[in-house]
Amino acid sequence: MKYQIGDKVLVLHSDEEGVIVDFLNKQMAMIEVRGVRFPVYMDQIDFPYYKQFTQKKKVNQPPPKKYIDDLRREKVVKEERIENGVWLNFLPVMDVDEFGDEYVEKLKVYLVNNTKAVYKFDYKLSFFGDSEFDLKNVVQPFENFYIHDVAFGDMSDSPAFEFDFSQEKAEKNKADHFESVIKLKPKQL
Repeated sequence: MKYQIGDKVLVLHSDEEGVIVDFLNKQMAMIEVRGVRFPVYMDQIDFPYYKQFTQKKKVNQPPPKKYIDDLRREKVVKEERIENGVWLNFLPVMDVDEFGDEYVEKLKVYLVNNTKAVYKFDYKLSFFGDSEFDLKNVVQPFENFYIHDVAFGDMSDSPAFEFDFSQEKAEKNKADHFESVIKLKPKQL
């Protein structure tokens, strides 16, 4: 006989390697491929050595290096931006107490410019009429400008957010500056 039990064989029609487990008769053998046993005719199997010698070996070559100049540039997707004014945003910063309950620790204050204009602004935060924080800066078009943090407990002390906006370049049809005061009541939060 050409084969013996335990020989590695190649199943010709599926190109899989298996092991001969048993012989059923002179024309059939029982083989096991990846844990599955099934009978095959002897003319449907062959030794895998010829295939191993004739195939090109796969050499683990490292992938070719990519240089920054060869990378494709991302397409810039232009969004239709809607002009809807200048906004004051409060984002809560949450924390967890010893009982596992979440509570608001502080609020992050942002100035959101949803216009095409560049604005200079003077900002002042006061509690009960006493000035607490001052800032002078510029906010660019369609930009979120982080101002500062306010403790959530301080929001019950009648905070007043005062702004004085002016344009970087004066325009004929618009005012030189605009003042606004936002006073929050504790019930509003």
